[in-house]
Amino acid sequence: AKMQVEHQVARLIVELSASQDDEIGDGTTGVVVLAGALLEQAEKLLDKGIHPVRVAEGFEQACSIAVDHLAEISTVREFTLEDPEPLVLTAMTTLSSKIIKS
Repeated sequence: AKMQVEHQVARLIVELSASQDDEIGDGTTGVVVLAGALLEQAEKLLDKGIHPVRVAEGFEQACSIAVDHLAEISTVREFTLEDPEPLVLTAMTTLSSKIIKS
């Protein structure tokens, strides 16, 4: 069932969350929290009289810088069908916060 959302910003956040869930299957809370934080900062800039286009351009520039930085600090883990252990270890680390041990 689709949620009926009237407010444009709220609708955008719902769409972001749904997109994250469709593409990745996880991280919807993080997307909503990040979007909320960006909106909060954007509101402060708009209140100071900065044009919305300038705010958007600044966010795009910040995104580019962040993506470049992530590329610099990331590590590639090679794996093959014959040696899937690096992939399994990465998956276990990534999913460890989602698994509740009984």
